[in-house]
Amino acid sequence: MATSTRFLWNLLRQRPGLLVASTLSGALWMLPTALMSLVVGRAVDAGIGHRDTGELLRWVLAVLGLGVLQMVAAGVLNWSAHTLWLHGSTTAQRMVLGHVVHLGATLPRKVRAGEVVAVGASDIHRIGSLFEVIGRATGSLLSFVVAAVVVLWISPLLGVVVLVGVPLATVGIGPLVEPLRRRAETRRERLGKLSAQAADIVSGLRILRGIGGEARFRDRFTETTQQVRAAGVASGWIEAWLGAAEVLLPGLVTVAVTWLGARLALNGTISVGELVAFYGVSAFLVIPVRTATEAAYAFSSALVAAKRVTTLLQVRPEPGPPPDPKPLPPGPLELHDESRDLRIPAGQLTVIDAGEHAEALAERLAGHDGSDVRAGGVALGEVEPDERRRRIVLAHNQDLLFSGPVRGELDLGSGVDLEAALHAADAHDVLAALPADAVLNERARSLSGGQRQRLMLARALCSDADVLVLDEPTSAVDAHTEARIAERVREFRRGRTTVVISQSPLWTAVADRVLEVRT
Repeated sequence: MATSTRFLWNLLRQRPGLLVASTLSGALWMLPTALMSLVVGRAVDAGIGHRDTGELLRWVLAVLGLGVLQMVAAGVLNWSAHTLWLHGSTTAQRMVLGHVVHLGATLPRKVRAGEVVAVGASDIHRIGSLFEVIGRATGSLLSFVVAAVVVLWISPLLGVVVLVGVPLATVGIGPLVEPLRRRAETRRERLGKLSAQAADIVSGLRILRGIGGEARFRDRFTETTQQVRAAGVASGWIEAWLGAAEVLLPGLVTVAVTWLGARLALNGTISVGELVAFYGVSAFLVIPVRTATEAAYAFSSALVAAKRVTTLLQVRPEPGPPPDPKPLPPGPLELHDESRDLRIPAGQLTVIDAGEHAEALAERLAGHDGSDVRAGGVALGEVEPDERRRRIVLAHNQDLLFSGPVRGELDLGSGVDLEAALHAADAHDVLAALPADAVLNERARSLSGGQRQRLMLARALCSDADVLVLDEPTSAVDAHTEARIAERVREFRRGRTTVVISQSPLWTAVADRVLEVRT
């Protein structure tokens, strides 16, 4: 929570002028409302009670002056509060977008797509909503203090009732805020999960249709949607009770003040005008209570949102260039993961069964997570990133095929024979199935998962990398095709280091070395 609060404060202090303008205009907007009933009470006593027309006119002009002041302050408050809202939302949005761009290819490996969507669609607006309410909340607090001082001056007894009753009403609302925050956070988590699931289903819709899996994923999506709905209803119940408490508890204070004030007026302790003033002030104090509740809810929601934003901002990209880079030795490279004492011989085809840790191990062996893996005796963290990416290539199923001519997409200009790479990946039939111009559409969505996988394997083979790490390169093809690909890739990559992370026995059958990693 400290990190989230610090993040919100750092955003807010970037515009101190706006903060001051919002706070002052909020105070000047609320004070006339607090003083209006007091002025009207004086007008009743001095102007109407004593039948003094001149006195009555002066108090009417005072009411008019308070109205003009409130009108001007309301305009400034509206401008400053909405500008603060825009500042909070857009600044947080720019920070998130800038960080997402900076993360580049690291983003999809460390953050779910739905989480990024939920941050951009919901969380940044909650941060802006907190900034928008600051001026009104400050004004409400100041007006409450002024009104309390005035009512104590007029009648200590009624003033004590107001000063004790209204804070008690606010305290009575307080216990509902924390459950509301927890339920809002639960709803937010489920909404992020739903967004991620929707993105996964859309990206794999063609494959799902091909294997008849649409109904099953539809049922899963429906179930997750109902969980989000249930979380929203649970949050809505707390909001409903919160709204009811905002009216009921201050209303009880108003009833008590009105009853006690009427008794004091009948006894002659206070005048009729002072009774009017007390009733108006007690009714007015409902506004500060509601504003305080709104501010508490906005702060609670903004903390949840800021936590999500800061979590995303704390995701670190791949390591940058080292201060004193070391070159990798020429030729095939041996990989050595010191933390696991895992050695991958140079110039051989090594198949690793890593189970659920497959993706993390592939990232680690390619040096994408800043690990202490060594290639040819040199720590990958000490190698210039461009050289590391050129010499050690990671290919997995999250890679993308861009739209355009397919041969231009696959040929990386490394001098590798494209036809030989297509043969090794058993992908010639994929090209034959394309339109006459052999142009891929966006992300090659017209192809099946197995067809895309074979094209991506052909592109990886065209990199001619000294170390090629393949993460489940044939998981979407049938067994006969997989067997051909395994044999051909072994021949195509002979003499160079190739790491295939797979549990398939067809790969282990052709491997020079088979390893198993479970931690």
